[in-house]
Amino acid sequence: MGSSHGFGTGVASAAVKVVVAHNRYRSATPSGENRVVDAEIAQLTGAGVEVVPLLRSSDDIGSLPLRGKALLPVSPLWNPDAQRALATVLREHRPDVLHLHNPYPLLSPAVVRTAHRHGVPVVHTAHNYRQVCSAGIYFRDGRICHDCRGRRLGVPAVIHRCYRGSAAQSAVMAVTLAAHRSTWLSVDRFLAPTSALAEHLRGYGVPEDRITVKPNALPDPGPPPPPGEGFLFLGRLSPEKGLDLLLDAWARHPDGSLGTLRVAGDGPLRTRAEQAAADRADVVYLGPLDAAARDAALAACAVMVTPSTCDDVLPTVIIEALAAGRPVLGTALGGIPYLVGDTGWVVEPDPAALAAALPVAAAHAASRSGAARARYEATFHPDVVTRQLVDVYRSLR
Repeated sequence: MGSSHGFGTGVASAAVKVVVAHNRYRSATPSGENRVVDAEIAQLTGAGVEVVPLLRSSDDIGSLPLRGKALLPVSPLWNPDAQRALATVLREHRPDVLHLHNPYPLLSPAVVRTAHRHGVPVVHTAHNYRQVCSAGIYFRDGRICHDCRGRRLGVPAVIHRCYRGSAAQSAVMAVTLAAHRSTWLSVDRFLAPTSALAEHLRGYGVPEDRITVKPNALPDPGPPPPPGEGFLFLGRLSPEKGLDLLLDAWARHPDGSLGTLRVAGDGPLRTRAEQAAADRADVVYLGPLDAAARDAALAACAVMVTPSTCDDVLPTVIIEALAAGRPVLGTALGGIPYLVGDTGWVVEPDPAALAAALPVAAAHAASRSGAARARYEATFHPDVVTRQLVDVYRSLR
């Protein structure tokens, strides 16, 4: 399947060199963003792009030397060690572009300024709303929150301890976002994974001609398995991912009438999932899954359900589902409608609306399988997305 898109082996990307900068999230908090960055590096390398990784990991915070630990509280604002490391990389490798993903906390948005001082243009993939929101997800206390939007300083984020549950760290992040507004607005090209993220960037003040909608890609898993039965929820078991909404909707149907609801993942709502599995024979809690188990869970289901109650930027599980030929039932928030397209079902984040959609999705899942896979091939396949990305790099050289 991969060769059918005709990207080739590097002809279109000859002589392109890029530094990819990313602060990896903690491994204790599984991150779709980490997976996307890893996959993108592999895809670029396979396409003939020379990739120079500049990676930091939040897992390493505990083992930092004393100097690093002393600087940690202000690292989101300015990390001199990261700036020196980037400057060295830029001098040694003379790349065409710096591609920045997550800068927090060990890189800092200051890498944008460092790159510009060396004459290197910057591409930034906006994986979340952290130009404005300290938490990055526009969600607080069980509801969508835009309290910091339009403010010079995100005081509400400090009051509500939005960054890592700490008033002090939230204050640093709020100051960082205020101080680096001009930094972000100097980025040469923003990559928005969905149209909803592009709208957020326009509202922030980024000119239209510096925003490119470029979705993320995941490796092609191969021909889809035959449709399974029932539904799969795969994701972090946290309030904004909508597990409560899903279980409330599911409870409106008789036990067994919709097939099996499999719930996979871990997080603060784990006991809710375990209790649902204990209460009903048609709910199964799978726990956290490794890659092979994720594939097996996708093969076993007929529909992926993504019932987020926040402005979810880009749930990677939807792309996984489409690649496996599984249509998606999701909520009409964030980037979900863009990802699902016309291949599945999108409803309001309301128990009654979701409950009404469940039997419809169950009845028509098999007929939507081909369309789901076709959307993946046309929009989210690595060959398609990598060509888009290389074109962006080349346009800035």
